[in-house]
Amino acid sequence: MSDIRTRLAAVRERIGQAETAWGREPGSVSLLAVSKTWPAETLSEALAAGQRCFGENYLQEALEKIAALTPEPLEPPIEWHYIGAIQSNKTRDIARHFDWVHSVDRLKIAQRLNNQRPQELSPLNICLQVNISAETSKAGADADELVELAQTISQLPRLQLRGLMAIPAPTDQFDEQRAIFRQVATLKARINQELGLALDTLSMGMSGDLEAAIAEGATIVRIGSAIFGPRHYPKA
Repeated sequence: MSDIRTRLAAVRERIGQAETAWGREPGSVSLLAVSKTWPAETLSEALAAGQRCFGENYLQEALEKIAALTPEPLEPPIEWHYIGAIQSNKTRDIARHFDWVHSVDRLKIAQRLNNQRPQELSPLNICLQVNISAETSKAGADADELVELAQTISQLPRLQLRGLMAIPAPTDQFDEQRAIFRQVATLKARINQELGLALDTLSMGMSGDLEAAIAEGATIVRIGSAIFGPRHYPKA
């Protein structure tokens, strides 16, 4: 317990220092704890330390944790974010059980999420994933597709288009990190200007580059191992 509490405090301190260093409003950057591969018991430790936003990549694993933790009477409540690749046969459960989806990169998936979002729930918050480094191994829409994709998705009534998500090619050079994050921020500004939207979210920055992401306008940083420690993937 003390390790997770200590690590959370250290990450929050890094975020706060970056906000100050780059002239950001204090508290303007949200911490999304990437909890894939960790059991509900570990998430409970983070909850006890005040963390409420969790990012999951694997649907079945996430649904088990949601079932285990949702009954807890917490204020504010837990906010579940889906950040993994989305297959068509998984959209119904994602639409029913998550508050945010960061990894929408094609219209078909957005339409399925819209059609399957229960009417009694508020619209599902959506980020479009952009393949900002044009890596063939990574998911995400091409940058030149984003305006048209955003225009169509913004009209779906059960979705709330909030912004962009990106996972750039890794580099340990701060200036290079900033440059690629600046491209994502520029894309968001272009979409807002051309379509008259008010996208307010940039989901970008992880343990090794959160400072550069915050310098370029990140509003959500996705942090995993810096909170929970090295992941232990089950053997096949």
